[in-house]
Formats: sequence, structure tokens, C-alpha cells
Amino acid sequence: MPPAEPPSPAPGPAVAPPQVREIADGYAFTGPALDLGAVLLDGTAYPDAPVRVPLGVLNRHGLVAGATGTGKTKTLQLIAEQLSAQGVPVFLADVKGDVSGVSAPGAPSGRTAARAAEVGQSWAPQGCPSEFFALGGQGEGIPVRATVTSFGPLLLAKVLDLNETQESSLGLVFHYADRNGLELYDLKDLTAVIAFLASPEGKEELKGIGGLSAATAGVILRSLTTLENEGAGAFFGEPEFDTTELLRTAPDGRGVVSVLELPAVQDRPRLFSTFLMWLLADLYQELPEVGDLDRPKLVFFLDEAHLLFKGASKAFLEAITQTVRLIRSKGVGIFLVTQTPKDVPADVLAQLGNRVQHALRAFTPDDAKALKATVSTFPRSPAYDLGEVLTTLGTGEAVVTVLSEKGAPTPVAATRLRAPQSLMGPIEPAALRAAVDASALTSRYRDAIDRESAYEKLAARAARPAAAGVPQVPAAPEAEDEPRREAGRESDRESDREAGRGGKEDGGLLGSLLSSPALKSFARSAGTQLGREISRSLFGTSRRRR
Repeated sequence: MPPAEPPSPAPGPAVAPPQVREIADGYAFTGPALDLGAVLLDGTAYPDAPVRVPLGVLNRHGLVAGATGTGKTKTLQLIAEQLSAQGVPVFLADVKGDVSGVSAPGAPSGRTAARAAEVGQSWAPQGCPSEFFALGGQGEGIPVRATVTSFGPLLLAKVLDLNETQESSLGLVFHYADRNGLELYDLKDLTAVIAFLASPEGKEELKGIGGLSAATAGVILRSLTTLENEGAGAFFGEPEFDTTELLRTAPDGRGVVSVLELPAVQDRPRLFSTFLMWLLADLYQELPEVGDLDRPKLVFFLDEAHLLFKGASKAFLEAITQTVRLIRSKGVGIFLVTQTPKDVPADVLAQLGNRVQHALRAFTPDDAKALKATVSTFPRSPAYDLGEVLTTLGTGEAVVTVLSEKGAPTPVAATRLRAPQSLMGPIEPAALRAAVDASALTSRYRDAIDRESAYEKLAARAARPAAAGVPQVPAAPEAEDEPRREAGRESDRESDREAGRGGKEDGGLLGSLLSSPALKSFARSAGTQLGREISRSLFGTSRRRR
């Protein structure tokens, strides 16, 4: 019998063709960078052609998009764990409940080893220092709450699905509460102030700055009742979460990954999206201007980003665009995660310099239109037919273009992505509970408190004997000059015209309402006492300083 032939040696990595080398040259950065994967061409990955993103451009924001099941969550995990290793804190919204594994070492497997070999990755299991949070304690995580006052009228109007007129009136309610020392900590405080302002006594006090019709007050109160019945009341109150807790690093210098559990988010999409925008708006208020840093202070990942924009008012969209544009100067990067770029308004999409586009499917005419629109948002590529590539990518593969260290877009690169080194799936519930119990933040935020606020103050006022006389809450100052009084009369005349047009929800009784959104009209009066008093932030948020 002839001797057996020795086994053939495993083939080495393919030699990169010129177009691959040209793409790789566009990702040859000199400073610190995150490794995303290897250039992919005609189904072959080239490990000597790495695809990377400079650490210093991650405050220029980004988009991770792709159809369901294409690997978007694993891409978030891959980027998050590398940011943590570089000392950058990360915030992850855990919509599907499968991101908690970022805290635990991954499980070695043949599939993981094969992927690592294909992209030239030295894979070793490693978890990240993590904290787990939950909105209002609805879940296992540390409770995250906000006061109604700090949440502000614009965000709350989106949660309540109010129209422009009702949003205007809600802004007036917040203005009155701010001016008169009526703290709005939870929903019962806001309900009490609205009910008071709709009463004869309250209407008298609003004469100088507008009015609140009974119909509009009724709509807002009914919406608040519905919100409370859905269990959202637990999200509003004290102790209010200090958003700077998201900026912490571990003792070993790694950035802490903050994971926010969002159970049943599909049942309350407006609350989910606006609460995340409150976190960003509050960070924007808290952080100083720093310009472009060599590494961001925090990178924020907003999963299911389409919920953020669905049904949003024009004012809300303008505020989102403004926040995304300005918050990068505070050292904060934002990555939106959604299915197609069409889910994101054009003005916001234009601010997202780093793109990771997973596969898209073109099963229907609408899918084909979305594919064509997606291709049009990428730089032209001589190496790829993007329309074909985007429909043939496998799980864990994506088309990438990022900003270079000089701020210019890199060449489009089809990429086989690296495997996360942390656990690709949720940790056991017992492990999550143990992590929460061991956190130093748990004792600070776990138990709700209820201080004296608008509800108690108005209840005490109503309980005073009439014979003793009821001291009036100081009314807003009258206009300082005739031009301002004339402006008020013009606002009334415009309200009368609006009443003639009528509205379905308010029964046509809009004459007693401000004709334009309160935030806009008050912003135009900036520099006057009235304008200064209700000036809060881009989203109308306002934190009581600690």
C-alpha cells in the first residue's frame, strides 16, 4: 500500500488586488482607531486590508442601518466594547433585551474562531464594566427618573401626542409653574396645575399672558390619565437621575457601558424616544463646550431610531436636528440605529458622518425604492455596484464609510465585521440582578421620594377657609410698555381668527388660546423678563440645580 500523502497546508490569506489596496489606503490612520473588520470583495475577505474608524471622529455621529437579522446589534456591541477599552464611556439602549451580554466574556466557538481568522482578529473573550438601568424601575435595572419640570413641555407634548395648539398651552402651563414656584416633580403635580389654571381663579391669573381653554385643558388631562394608566407615571419623579453618571470610567481606566433596559418599548414608543432625547438634552445643558477632542466623552447608541421621529411635530424635529448638530462640541457622539436611512430626516442624516450599512432586502417595490435611496446617500464607488452588494451581504457584513482624521469621507468598503469579544446574547437574570445589587448607584436611585410640590401647595391653598382670605400666587408681571401690550392684543386678534377656523379636538374654541406655539413666541421675546424666564433649552428642558 502506498504511503498516505501528507495533508495539504491551509491556504494563506488571499493577495489583495489593487482595488482592495486602494480602499485599505483610505483607512490607514495614524492615531488611535477602532477596528471594524476587513475589506470584502467578491465574497473574499482580505485581513491585510483592515477597515477602521478614527477614535477622534466618533463625536461626528453615525448611523448603523440594515434589515432585521443582519447583525446591527452585534455591530453596536463590537463598537461599544472597543470604545470601552479605549476609556470612552458608552450608552446603549437595550430594546430587544439582548445587549446585556456586553458585560460578560464571550463564549469561544468554531464559528467565532473562523470569523476571527477571516478578518485577522486576535480574538479573546472579555466583558466590559457595565451598569444596568431601567426607566422608572420597570425592569431589573437601576431606576432612571426625570421630574416633569426638567422633562419640559416640548418633549412631554410628543409623549402625549398633542397638536400644535395643545403644545402651546402646555408650554404656558410650564411657564406659569416656573414663575410661581410650583414644582412639577410628577404627573399629579402637572395635573393639579392644569386643573387650577382651567378654574375661574386660575384664568384670572393668566390674563396677562394668554389663556387655557377648558377644551384644551380637558384634552391634556385625558392624555395624562392615559399615560398614567399605561404605567408611565413611574418614570416621572424623584430622585432624578444625574445624567453625568453616564460619563464614568472603571478603576482600570476602561469606559463604563451603561445599558438601559426598555421592556415593552413598542407599547410606548413616544415615551421611549423622548426619554432618550431628555437624556441628551440634559447632557447638553450639563457639559461644557470642548470642541473636537482626541476621543469623545461619551458615545450614545439609540436603537430603533425610527421611533424617535415617528409622529414628531415640526418643532420637535427642529430641536432634534439642533441637538445633534451642537452636542458634538460637548464631546458626545450619537449613533442612530434603524432599518433604512429613510427612517431618519434628511437634516439629521446630514449630520451623521460615520456609516455602517448592513444588508437590505428588495422584496417589494417599496423595498426597491428604499434600496435606491440608500445607495444615493453613499459616495460613488468604482469598486462596487452598491445596489447589488447591499442585497447580497451576509449576516455580520456591511458597507462602511467613515470620516478620516482630516474629516473627509473614506472610500466605500464592503466589510466582513469582527466578532464581539463579549457575550453575544443576554446574561442570566440572576447575574443581572447581582450586578444591580452590587452597584454603588442602586442605593442612590432605587427608592422613590415624594417631596412637597405643586400638588401639595395647591391642595393646601384650596383647603384654606374662605373667610380667612386666600393669598394669591403672584401673577406674571404686566407688559412693560405699550408695544408689548399691542403685541398681546395682536396675539388675541390672531387667536380670534384661529377660532374661526376651529379644530376637531378643541371643538373650535381656539380663540382663548395663543395662536402660535408658546415656546416660539416666548423665544422671540428673548431679552425681556418674560423671555428670559421661560427660556429653558432646545427641548424646553430645565434641571433644578443640585
